[in-house]
Amino acid sequence: MIHYHGLPIGSCTVAEKAVGTGHAFVSFLSKGQLGLVVHVCQSFAVDNGAFSMWKRGATVDWLEYYEWVAEISRYPNFDFAVIPDKIDGTEEENDALITEWPLGNKGSPVWHMHESITRLEKLCKNWRTVCLGSSGVYSEVGTPQWWERMSEIMDSCCDSEGYPKAKLHGLRMLNPKIFSKLPLSSADSTSIGRNVGMDDKWKKGRYSPPTKEARAAIMRERIEIYQGGLTWERGKELL
Repeated sequence: MIHYHGLPIGSCTVAEKAVGTGHAFVSFLSKGQLGLVVHVCQSFAVDNGAFSMWKRGATVDWLEYYEWVAEISRYPNFDFAVIPDKIDGTEEENDALITEWPLGNKGSPVWHMHESITRLEKLCKNWRTVCLGSSGVYSEVGTPQWWERMSEIMDSCCDSEGYPKAKLHGLRMLNPKIFSKLPLSSADSTSIGRNVGMDDKWKKGRYSPPTKEARAAIMRERIEIYQGGLTWERGKELL
């Protein structure tokens, strides 16, 4: 499984510790460390910024996003871009955004967990990679309700032997307690970026890391020593 760490992450030296020779997730809304990413990462994917803008009550200029992806997708370590989506939109609105996407297999669509399983099955049939987004009553990752829904999702998008019918990317799911139980091809989170600078959290204990670079390295190791599941076992207890 590919572990994508969301940027920005502190200074450039801290970010390099977090993603160097690894994998990064670059948001359209925070491109400042892209230059570092293309030089030090094995691969990177890009997020459209819809979730952040939805939380702010703002919108994204999709034409500008298309142009940006078209430019950066020429880098050999570019993996995929998240196709524009509307977090609280209808299935028809999100299907329309997929139809408008001009860059073909350089993008991967988002299926939102409050949407129909029928739409998920359609996306898995037509796309190489499908991104799973927590939304609606399932917006909080890891709750009992979320896990119950995830069981339905995996039952639907995995074959009779438990193998996913398409590659699955877990948006905001780069937590070992989450991804280790699921046959995801990749997942992302901004956990390192959000926590590496919280000095108060790191002051306790005799062996507190002396630098933010050391903190980033420790957090990265604690995440990446775990891998996603290989197959899905129907009826498996997840909690």
